[in-house]
Amino acid sequence: MKTQKTDVLVIGSGLAGIMTAELLSAHKNVIIFTKNRLEESNSYLAQGGIAAVTQSDDSWYDHFLDTLQAGCYHNEPEATQQLVEGGPDAIHRLVELGVRFDRNEDGSYQYGQEGAHNRARILHICGDATGKHLIDTVKRRVQSHDLVQEGQTVVRLMMRSGRCVGAWSIDPNGEWTATYASTVILATGGMSGLYPFNSNAATITGDGLALAYEAGAELSDLEFIQFHPTLLVSEGKTSGLVTEAVRGQGAKLVDQDGRSLMEGEHPLEDLAPRDVVSRVLYRARQSGRKSFLDIRGITDFEKKFPTVTKLCSKGYIDLREGFIPVAPGAHFTMGGIEVDRHGATTVPNLYAVGEVANTGVHGANRLASNSLLEGGVFAYEVAQSILSNLHSVQMEGIDLWSSVPVLSHSLDFRSIQTIFNDHIGIERNRIGLERAVQWFEGYLTNTVYKAFPSLEDIQTYQHVQVGALVARSALERTESRGSHYRTDHPLEKEYWRQKRIKRRKRSYEPVESTARP
Repeated sequence: MKTQKTDVLVIGSGLAGIMTAELLSAHKNVIIFTKNRLEESNSYLAQGGIAAVTQSDDSWYDHFLDTLQAGCYHNEPEATQQLVEGGPDAIHRLVELGVRFDRNEDGSYQYGQEGAHNRARILHICGDATGKHLIDTVKRRVQSHDLVQEGQTVVRLMMRSGRCVGAWSIDPNGEWTATYASTVILATGGMSGLYPFNSNAATITGDGLALAYEAGAELSDLEFIQFHPTLLVSEGKTSGLVTEAVRGQGAKLVDQDGRSLMEGEHPLEDLAPRDVVSRVLYRARQSGRKSFLDIRGITDFEKKFPTVTKLCSKGYIDLREGFIPVAPGAHFTMGGIEVDRHGATTVPNLYAVGEVANTGVHGANRLASNSLLEGGVFAYEVAQSILSNLHSVQMEGIDLWSSVPVLSHSLDFRSIQTIFNDHIGIERNRIGLERAVQWFEGYLTNTVYKAFPSLEDIQTYQHVQVGALVARSALERTESRGSHYRTDHPLEKEYWRQKRIKRRKRSYEPVESTARP
């Protein structure tokens, strides 16, 4: 086993993680772990832009209200205000790093319109390649500082006296590394890769949630998983995402007969919140109707949306016909590791940032283009908090390893995905959720402990653990709110307003409605 030591260990390579590392690198020794290549992240795949108030006739309060409405008022108000007010500064920091947002001929920013925003306030880069260019820009900075260690999969956080003091990881050759760190930052993304139809990078399977849970951190709002309505369908499979900006440019959702799918379903019709649109498309498909984006009204489509154009070309979809086949799929995790307004978890020395964290800003349903914004805003908050808290870790007295839990029986990943899809999907009910809980917890009851098990065995256990936590949370919330839709409880209930279902190892805490610190 190799050992190394650093001031800060960042686990994950999306915008939130590498931006935090960049902000800290001038003052701290920083290491970034990524499971595969640095580009393997949801941020890199993000076609949508960054929502931010950068126009004189826009206001943070309007953006704030849009975010609350999309989140079905389950958002944490103070954190949400922090998000939208911090938007302009986050954009400025990115520009200073070399990011070039799309501009008009007169030098002013180009603004896009997306679902549930009351105005066009979305900044993009090269049309629909915002995430790629953001990551490429910040990536050059962190690589120049030699911060990145690719191919390191973290399998367990290192604990001492209730504090996080590092992490164990495995590389592609099976070699283990113990990394001691004064501060550990989880930036591993969400869990949508646990669904068979999803928009995520293949590495996004909820391992950060499992790592935090095993370390004793508090998790919350795990029942809220956003499904994006317009994943590209090619040869019966989803093969990428069609950005919401396409509908912002005037595309309409229609069935195979050209009939509007969103007319009469919501006042905003095709620009309705994602949960609404996803359910409409899901029900249409359940009744045998197919769904398409009618793009015939968009001029210069290939120029405005080069990434979508390339995806369609790979899928042998002829854009000259004017229709793109789409279907809903898992996209974003609103809940996650409970953090305060500076990214600190309930475990000392452990932070979380980006999609793996539950800052409370997304509520029950994320507003379009607020995810990259969250990464930029809270990366700064986490960095400032760490810089103001000086502490170090001593390697002496820390056990190198102990046995870890794995399942006693082998389990195929596809079977896990099937349970997520069939019982914890776009529409849920008590019977299905009870089956999911029973299935996941049945495997967990047959847990065994091994020293240095295989990476596959560790990850399978993590996937099942996350499945049990999500299913149990979804079963307990007996209402429908935002992305969490129960056919047996189809309405929002005042009782559940601002109440959060929390999970913590060995003690499931009661639902609370207290404000965050």
